[in-house]
Amino acid sequence: MPDDTKILLYGAAGSGSVAVEAALTLLDLPFTVIDGATWSSERARERVGTQNPLRQIPTLVYPGGEILTESAAILVHLADAHPASRLSPGPAEPARAQFLRWMFYVSSAIYSLHWIKPDVGRIGAPPAARDAVVDAVHERIAFCWRAMDAQLTPSTYLLGDDLTVLDLYVAVVSRFGPWRDRFYREAPRMTPAIRRVDADPRLSALWECRFEG
Repeated sequence: MPDDTKILLYGAAGSGSVAVEAALTLLDLPFTVIDGATWSSERARERVGTQNPLRQIPTLVYPGGEILTESAAILVHLADAHPASRLSPGPAEPARAQFLRWMFYVSSAIYSLHWIKPDVGRIGAPPAARDAVVDAVHERIAFCWRAMDAQLTPSTYLLGDDLTVLDLYVAVVSRFGPWRDRFYREAPRMTPAIRRVDADPRLSALWECRFEG
């Protein structure tokens, strides 16, 4: 039985929910991951569906029963709820507007495109066109990384000297197709910051556990 004193996170290895796991780890908040690999298991879809009618991960459930969905919203909320962590710029800080801009850019312009890949029929494409559609999705993602890279001037991390949930989000989503090697080519200015996130000793066990290779 899950521990009802802990946050419950419906998620899966190699998925966007790992960014939420990373934030919870840095915040030292107790949490339990409930398997929600909805793309590969009807049981997982049913399990997630008890908390999220869209049957999507990440889905976060607080001990009191409050439910949060949408990866960017969860990350921003967790960071803002713990301002001492410096995982997000405060509402009055100059970096706040760009923080919100890029959090929702990654969510809407990049992460959301991966929803197409398991079932290209979602956009009206026939199954026979899957390879071409996935290739086109990957090209669009590469373009979006390139556009983001051209508009940022990273320091130690993407928005300055503080690691934020934006860094965690990009470190996770950039592992998806067209994969990290392509990200490094398309986003050379962001690459050093993301390599620092990869190397953060507080997260090394998580990365090793939740991503293969």
